[in-house]
Amino acid sequence: MIEYKGLYIIYLISAIFFILAIKGLASPKTARRGNDFGIFGMALAVLATLLVLPTRNDLGILLAGGMAAALGTFMANKVKLTNLPQMIAFLNGVGGLSSVLIGMAQILRQMTYSLDAIIGVVIGCIAFSGSIVAFFKLQGVKINRFPLMNFLNAVLFLAVWVHFALYHKMQDAYLLLAATFLFGISITLPVGGADMPIVISVLNAFSGFAASGIGFSLSNVALIITGALVGASGTILAVVMTKAMNRSVIEVFFKAVKTSATNGAAGKVAHAGSVEDAAFLMQNANRVIIVPGYGMAAAGAQHALKSMASLLEDKYHVEVKFAIHPVAGRMPGHMNVLLAEAKVDYDKVFSLEEINPDFETADVAYVIGANDITNPLAKTDPSSPLYGMPILEVSKAKTVFFVKRSLGAGYSGVDNPLFFADNTLMLYGDAKTVTQEIISML
Repeated sequence: MIEYKGLYIIYLISAIFFILAIKGLASPKTARRGNDFGIFGMALAVLATLLVLPTRNDLGILLAGGMAAALGTFMANKVKLTNLPQMIAFLNGVGGLSSVLIGMAQILRQMTYSLDAIIGVVIGCIAFSGSIVAFFKLQGVKINRFPLMNFLNAVLFLAVWVHFALYHKMQDAYLLLAATFLFGISITLPVGGADMPIVISVLNAFSGFAASGIGFSLSNVALIITGALVGASGTILAVVMTKAMNRSVIEVFFKAVKTSATNGAAGKVAHAGSVEDAAFLMQNANRVIIVPGYGMAAAGAQHALKSMASLLEDKYHVEVKFAIHPVAGRMPGHMNVLLAEAKVDYDKVFSLEEINPDFETADVAYVIGANDITNPLAKTDPSSPLYGMPILEVSKAKTVFFVKRSLGAGYSGVDNPLFFADNTLMLYGDAKTVTQEIISML
């Protein structure tokens, strides 16, 4: 056993490692080290907590912890990188659920309502139910917004807090739990796939703030600090995502995406290219910029892209860069994770602000499975739901290759006029197959 004073010191050391972890995760170059810091900090906090728990619970706690660790390891080893967003949503929900269970246990133990415990339970329950809905939506389950959705959300929101203000009987805690569970479902159901990066960031912040609330209830310094860090970083990330989408959090959860007033594809013809065209132009280029999107993730084409880029650099001495839009994919950093898994050099991966000036001097822009993040209507059409969203300005490259299965619209439902531009060639087919065929040509 260790003294509680010593426990606080260990918790403080853990918190320092958590801060270093977040700092490391801010850049792909230091993300692995940041992850290691986070693992060490959490292991330290768990160990310190075990040393002050009553000895009569040791066996049960160790068994539960061992089973959870084994399950987590199994999931991490089995999950495909294309399904990583679903796993993130699920684990975030589990984090919210843990706050709910601990908070309810604390309320039942004290047999009284406490503000910090209730806040932890309410926010944790929203994080849990919302994350589970996000998991299914990321799996491709489509559920449309119905007309009274916002009314239902308002009723549930008011019910939760009016109930908390007026009723303090223990049996009412379960009604509060049910109302917040339904509220988490109802606010997440209408959100479209394009807004999932924002939703994941918000729900991540919720799970953090829930843990912090439970930490105050238990007077647990580790939970307070860790929850505040997760909540703050999730909030900042949500702000970054909303700016990248030109949407507010209120619009994401409570306002349907507007539809475009015109059909940009009407009466226009796209120019079809071939893998021979792509190989010839890229091997004779000075600069090539690759723009990955969710289509790359769905096809698992990141390794083929890495091979193509290496071949262009080593054999033809072409300068190759990768352009990453903040909301490309289904979660923040989705493209970065996939490119890192394919061992693409971090120095060749650039954010939107860094890479946009380079498109003017690029000979080829190779857009693989991306759509909305390159749509010029975001800059030209005030009636478009994309209007105002920063985009990757691929249209400025001398030649643009779009690798897509069809001319279908992106998540926004808006046609991309860039498909019909004079400097655009469409490469129809599976992203991985098309890229492998280009490699064969090279």
